[in-house]
Amino acid sequence: MTYCAGILVQQGLVMIADTRTNAGLDNISTYRKLHVIAQPGERVLAIAHAGNLSLSQSVMSLLHEGVENPDAAELDTIEKVPTMFRAAQLIGRAIRRVRATDFEGFEQAKLPFEVSMLFGGQIKGGPMRLYMIYSAGNFIECGQEAPFLQVGEHKYGKPILDRAVKFSTDVYDALKIGLISMDSTMRSNLGVGLPIDIALICRDSLEAELIHRVEAGEPYFHDLRERWSAALRAAHMNIPRPPYGVKG
Repeated sequence: MTYCAGILVQQGLVMIADTRTNAGLDNISTYRKLHVIAQPGERVLAIAHAGNLSLSQSVMSLLHEGVENPDAAELDTIEKVPTMFRAAQLIGRAIRRVRATDFEGFEQAKLPFEVSMLFGGQIKGGPMRLYMIYSAGNFIECGQEAPFLQVGEHKYGKPILDRAVKFSTDVYDALKIGLISMDSTMRSNLGVGLPIDIALICRDSLEAELIHRVEAGEPYFHDLRERWSAALRAAHMNIPRPPYGVKG
């Protein structure tokens, strides 16, 4: 399992992903699931992925090596595609290319073909955008009404995003809320865990302002977890008890 979230607010984009790939009593490993592709002044792109790791790796390799474009002689790569929309289409084509190659083997092994990706960023001359690409290669775009998208084990971290994130939210507050969302997921699902990779991109900067890995024992994240737990306890204690007792 994994959990990845992208938050697109007025000031910019936050991407966050855990790194756990296998969970068990004696089998836990990590792998980077958040990748930043940057050409400062030209483009800055972030891709986070969930699902089968071998499929995700194959898709990422194709994005760099190139995927056939039916309308052009040259291969399309993530470093050269001209717009964010075209880049999202490219990721979809890469997923379908991997499906055409690997689906039969997955079916024979009775394994689900599962891969999904969050893709966000900005290319010079165009707006900042955030997409979610499904295992069929189709995709949706993030909107201002609900300015976030998630892939993987999303149900535990969604309520805090629903309640706390708006398009007008400060981008560093969005990062804080994203970390709380990740902590909520980690507390409820052992398949999601540290380290956590984060990226923060300010709108129109065309470069990453922050790329950071949160390791186990990092003081800020430990403090965030403790403060959030204490705040939840205080909040429920301050709410009156339900008036539903047995009437005398």
